[in-house]
Amino acid sequence: MKKVTVIIEVANDGGFSCYMADDIEGLGLMGYGDTAEEAKNDLLVAYEEIKELNKEEGKETPVLEFSFKYDIASFFDYYKMLNVTEVARRVGINPSLMRRYRSGISHASQKQYDKLRDYIHRLGAELSAAQF
Repeated sequence: MKKVTVIIEVANDGGFSCYMADDIEGLGLMGYGDTAEEAKNDLLVAYEEIKELNKEEGKETPVLEFSFKYDIASFFDYYKMLNVTEVARRVGINPSLMRRYRSGISHASQKQYDKLRDYIHRLGAELSAAQF
């Protein structure tokens, strides 16, 4: 099994695109959609179609494990349940600036990405530990 990174980001037309960061011969996988989820699903459908086509032609398709890397806009589009303003407040980023990142009007610095990533990882750990 080969682990590949898929980048999901806002496309120039306002939709979303995703593509593999690493080049694997014969697997130029891409996905497009009006939402980050649609783009991700489009890429996964394309992978299944390639596997089926290769099987019919007697070819092998590498087994891939996907890891998804989001830009800020695609992250908040995919995880709609997260309130952008509240996340900004908890991370220590100005909420109006975070909304500009979310809409693609402004682009975050690496420092801002790191702050956001660290918070999301902490939030994930808290959610994993929560009990009902």
